[in-house]
Amino acid sequence: MQIKLSDPYAAEKIKALQALPQVIDPELGINIIDMGLVYDLDFSKPTKIKVEMTLSTPNCPMGDAIMQGVENRLLTAFPERGIEIELVWEPVWSIDMMSDEGRAQLNM
Repeated sequence: MQIKLSDPYAAEKIKALQALPQVIDPELGINIIDMGLVYDLDFSKPTKIKVEMTLSTPNCPMGDAIMQGVENRLLTAFPERGIEIELVWEPVWSIDMMSDEGRAQLNM
């Protein structure tokens, strides 16, 4: 996920992206940011953060745990806001969405 410094919520998005690497995909052992699972963070509503994200597969057995981890990390970083997670399947996740760090962890 890229953040433009001209984004009026850039500071909040950066803070969120500093918290979310603590959420690890238990199957691969890589954090969800390096996996490229988080597509967007919307801070436009003052009482809520909307997270648009995906999972590596629609039937990911650890999907609930990953989404709970996202909610927990963001509630810790932003206790004054509610968290809404929108699970999306477009674009479909692929290894091409992984960061260089994520690929290195998988020796790719």
